[in-house]
Amino acid sequence: MDRVASLYTRLYRHSKLLAVGSVLLILIFLATFPLYGNAYYIRLLSAILMYTVLAVSWAMFSGTTGYLSLATAAFYGVGIMTMALLQKTLPFPVVIVIGCLLSSALAFLIGLVTLRLKGIYFAIFTFGLVMFIGQAAHYIDSHILGNIHGHNLRPMDPGMVLYWMLGLAVVTLLTIYFIRRSRYGLALLSIGGNEEAAEHMGINTTMTKVILFTISAVFMGAAGAIWAPVMIYVDNPIAFNVFNSFMPILMAIFGGMGQFYGPVIGAAVFGYLDRTLRVGLLGYFMVIFGIILVVVILFLPNGITGLLITLRDKLGGVIAKSQKGGEAEQHANT
Repeated sequence: MDRVASLYTRLYRHSKLLAVGSVLLILIFLATFPLYGNAYYIRLLSAILMYTVLAVSWAMFSGTTGYLSLATAAFYGVGIMTMALLQKTLPFPVVIVIGCLLSSALAFLIGLVTLRLKGIYFAIFTFGLVMFIGQAAHYIDSHILGNIHGHNLRPMDPGMVLYWMLGLAVVTLLTIYFIRRSRYGLALLSIGGNEEAAEHMGINTTMTKVILFTISAVFMGAAGAIWAPVMIYVDNPIAFNVFNSFMPILMAIFGGMGQFYGPVIGAAVFGYLDRTLRVGLLGYFMVIFGIILVVVILFLPNGITGLLITLRDKLGGVIAKSQKGGEAEQHANT
């Protein structure tokens, strides 16, 4: 037991160093994987990174403020359709920037109107927003622009898609990391804790929420624009699929929103399941994900990271008691 306690103490003291080393190793692996990996696994890693961006972006807003947003599919779909319409006329990076601007502008306008709502009303409105934006985009695309049969996109090299998604995922994680450790992040946490108390402290709660809602939409739109060439064919029902609003929520809840890296764990697990279940169990795909969502909400309310923290605290308590018992026995012997 003493050896276990000593090992635990050393790991705990060097936990930050181990975390930094692990992150560097993961980044090196992802950055070099296109050099030796096959196309299937490159696309799989790209999909996991795409879901990481969506899950972290959703947790950036909803996990901090406590407002359940179901608008992810709208902002993600705007990015996809922007790439579908402009890929053949503008450079790839320029289209990504335009997709980000359109998504953020949409989020800002919607946030000004809807973020005065609270609770279930905001969730219902954002869900309806996905349906409305999808129908509006379909009308414009088919009746005004004349694209009745959807869009065929030029495929991109899988390695390039992976690099773009990796860069976007890193920027998204850095953004949520610094936001949560800033004064702005403290204001957001106060809104999530007690919004009325935050207003009494002088915080402009509406604009604080609108700004974060807009920032999160930037990354969702960028993810859609980068991922669109992988899909090869795109139409409005595909781009604005409501499933893309629920998938990031499941990932964030499963991984845990208490730590900024929790949604990354959820994205890695469910991104892999999404790609494999669609191939082998397409007929049971939605049923399996529904069951998983119910189980996670019932038995893992704080996610995997919450479970790991609980186990760590319990292990630390057991080790501390054993050390005190050993010290007491040593004093008794002397």
